[in-house]
Amino acid sequence: MRRIRYAVATSLDGYIAGPNGEADWIITDPDIDFGALYKQFDTVLVGRRTFDTMAAAGQRGIPGMRTFVFSRTMRQRDHRDVTVLGEGWEKTVGALRAEAGKDIWLFGGGSLFRSLLEARLVDTVEIAIMPVLIGGGIPMLPAPAEQTQLELTGHRIYGTGSVSLEYAVKHTLPGEGLQPAKAVGHRPACVA
Repeated sequence: MRRIRYAVATSLDGYIAGPNGEADWIITDPDIDFGALYKQFDTVLVGRRTFDTMAAAGQRGIPGMRTFVFSRTMRQRDHRDVTVLGEGWEKTVGALRAEAGKDIWLFGGGSLFRSLLEARLVDTVEIAIMPVLIGGGIPMLPAPAEQTQLELTGHRIYGTGSVSLEYAVKHTLPGEGLQPAKAVGHRPACVA
């Protein structure tokens, strides 16, 4: 089965983007081989807000990867270059994992990560921590969220001061371990 890997850059204070989606604080380290990283994936999962930011920059997907966008408001007929997933997305994502192929990149954003994590569809969390405090913005894992145990499987420190941490997600069965502190009326926020 293919793995779904949440590979993301975050500030030291836990934000994946600034208050207005800014990512200008992310450092590109010359020792990171992005070409080799991209070759590990053939599918990318993106939230609607992340997709909107990409589209505004003229990028409607990542070259060489099938792009799936989670949204309750987008219509497939308006976006022929990507696959739009709305209600029932869990079944489609489960089928993607069962297909032959490379790993699946959970690209963004935080709400999508939370929803897939709650559905027990995230296999690894791979964080590049930037040596910066941005003081606010879009959190890596927005509340409310379940407590999830992770197992460190790799790490690296770069000359720029960035730190890469890789974790395997230790899934528990429903009813095991600590449970979520869910807000009344909470519904998965992965599709907007």
